[in-house]
Order: sequence, then structure tokens, then C-alpha cells
Amino acid sequence: METKSQYSVIKLLPVLFSFFVMGFVDVVGISVSYVKKDFTLNDTTANLLPMLVFLWFAVCSLPVGIMMRRIGRKKTVLISAIITAAGMLIPLLNYSFPIILTAFALLGIGNTILQVSLNPLVTNVSRADKLTSMLTLGQFIKAISSALGPVLVGFAAASLGNWQYIFPIYAVVTALSFVWLVFTPIHEEKIAETNNKRSILNLFKDKYLLILFTAILLSVGFEVGLMTAVPKYFQESYALSLETGGYACTLYFIARTIGTFGGAVLLSRLPVKRFFIVSLVIGIGSFLAFLIASNTTMLYISLFTIGLGCANIFPVIFSTALQYKKEYTDEISAMMIMGVSGGALIPPLMGILADASTQQISLIIPLCALIYILFVAIYIIKK
Repeated sequence: METKSQYSVIKLLPVLFSFFVMGFVDVVGISVSYVKKDFTLNDTTANLLPMLVFLWFAVCSLPVGIMMRRIGRKKTVLISAIITAAGMLIPLLNYSFPIILTAFALLGIGNTILQVSLNPLVTNVSRADKLTSMLTLGQFIKAISSALGPVLVGFAAASLGNWQYIFPIYAVVTALSFVWLVFTPIHEEKIAETNNKRSILNLFKDKYLLILFTAILLSVGFEVGLMTAVPKYFQESYALSLETGGYACTLYFIARTIGTFGGAVLLSRLPVKRFFIVSLVIGIGSFLAFLIASNTTMLYISLFTIGLGCANIFPVIFSTALQYKKEYTDEISAMMIMGVSGGALIPPLMGILADASTQQISLIIPLCALIYILFVAIYIIKK
């Protein structure tokens, strides 16, 4: 039975703060440009960095779902914090290409565990009728973290002399998140034992969930691919510095932050599915404007509106999936988080295309991903 104390703000705040740690994974976009410069890599090799981060969402999501069923959601979130902090401390020991790959691999593993467990944990501190709004609020907090990432990297590079100082900052914040959650009591309902692995695999036979999974896959791939390409695109086509390209990524994340905040408000008043379609139309139109922009002002404006239009793709799809079969919340969460591995799929393809042509041509791939998601939104509204 639901109780007022179960859904207190005191219990909600540390869970929402964990979304801030979740946003650390987005720093991989701007990091690709710096790693490419530090080790003189081509685009194909440099774009392996996001692949090593997001590949773990495909590998670890299912076993994490099984582990979460056995040890609980809160303990699983705490494990993610330990792994994330460890990954952020490794580059301080020795900065080399293998070490940086290891660090971002640990970041990917930690983030996988966090995303699989944190979204279901929200259901333990939020009322059912507020779930979509709370998940959107969590994505708003994640967007703030994502927006700060390129700013902190640029600040570390310009003012502190080395972009790598981002790592100890992230390690400290992760540790704070861990301590806060440890001392927050959260009631988790007892869930009947099932064959979790078989349950998740069986969900892939459900056409509706499979389509939502592909939309998650491409939505994450779209954003990671775009953020990976923007600094290099600015440098290649407009002779701008990596720091300037990084600030352009920040502009996108600021727009996404505004969009998720606005979404949290609007989604409580407007039909979710129609809001979703309008947002995607804005995102696709803005992306086309970005590709044909003739000056930097138009680039910045179109990049900002892309962020606004695409801000709520993930939370809308995710909450739609979670509410489809509520008796399989943990399993569906693990399934959807497997889709975050799309961040490992699209950037390498873009890197190969960029080496064969230009950064601008490679951006056609995330555009196609957005168009596919629009068709998914139309399919959802007909259900």
C-alpha cells in the first residue's frame, strides 16, 4: 500500500541527484576531439571511444537486470557509483590511449548499471501518476550535467592547462552521490522470483516493445553521434577551435535542459503522444537547417532548436515502455537501457563516413535516425 512517507521529498532528492551522475557519460562527445588531438588519431579510430562507452549497455544491461532483481535497486545504483568513481580516477595515474579507453569503458559500465537501476528506483519514491513527470525531471537534471560537461572540459583546458582535470571533479561528485544515497532509507517492494533473463529475452518478441527499443537505440546514437561530430565539424568547415566546438555542444545541452524542464511541465497538461510528434518535427526541421547553414549564427540557432526539439525523446519512449506492462518494470527497464548501446553503433559509422568524405556528410546518419523515430512516434499514437 502506498504511504505518504514512502514518497517524501527527502527520499526523492538523492535519487534525482543520481541523474546528475548519469549525465557524466555525455562528456565522451567532446572528449573524442581532445583524445583525437592528443594522440593524433583519424576519425575512425577516435570514434571508437564512444563505442567502448556505449557497447556496455548491450553487454551488461541484461545481467544487471538479473542482479538488480536479487540485490535490489538501491544497492545496484550504489555499485554503479563505485565503478564510475574508479573509472574517473584511473587517468590520474597515467594518461595514455589504453588508459583513457579503460577509463571510459568503466564509465560506460557504471553508467549502464546506473541507468538500468535508477529509472525503476524512481518508481519507489514517486507516485504512479507522477512517474512520467519525475522521469522527465530526472532527464532535466541529467541534461544540466551534460551541459556542464563541455564547459568544465573547456575551463580545465583553458584555465587549468589540461582538459583531464574533468576526471577528479567527476570522481568527487560521484562519491557525494554515493554517500547521500547510502544514508537515505528507501522501501522497495518485494518482487516474486522469476527467470529474469528469459523474461527480458521474451520481451523482444513483443512487437510494440521491440519498436520502442529501436527508437531508444537510435535516439541515443543520434545524440552521441551529433555531439561527437559537432566540434570536428566546426573545426573542419569553419576553422574554429575545439573549445569553441565544445561550447557549441554546451549550447545544445542547455537547449535540451530547457526542453526537458518545459517537457516536465507540458507533459502533465498535454497529450504525451502528440507532444512527442510535434517535438520531433521541430528537431528534424532544425537539423536540416543545421546541415545547410551558411554562417555560424545559423549554426548556433539551429543547434539550439535541435536540442529543444529532441530533449524529451528518451523520457517519453522510456516511460511509455515502463507503463506498457507494469508487472515487468525491471525487465523492461533493462531491455530499454540495452538500447543505449546505440551510442556505440552510430559514431563509428559516422567516423568511417567522415574519413571517406566530410563531417557534414557523416551528419546525415543521425538525421536518418531522427526521421525513423518520427515514424515510431506516429506508430505509437495509433496504438
